[in-house]
Amino acid sequence: MPIAVDIDVMLARRKMSVGELADRVGITPANLAVLKNGRAKAVRFATLAALCEVLDCQPGDLLRWEPEDAAGG
Repeated sequence: MPIAVDIDVMLARRKMSVGELADRVGITPANLAVLKNGRAKAVRFATLAALCEVLDCQPGDLLRWEPEDAAGG
């Protein structure tokens, strides 16, 4: 998928655990792991807003577009 998720980068910068972030955002650690590992098919704007609020960042700090390889995609 051409959308890369950088939640782990922001977690490291904020010195926060996945469990703490999940608690503060109000989602399960399992759902956060699906998002963090790039396996999610969608993310609600409310969840994205909560992540940005807790991590004190912008959506672009968490999500970025990577073009797919023309030969392999």
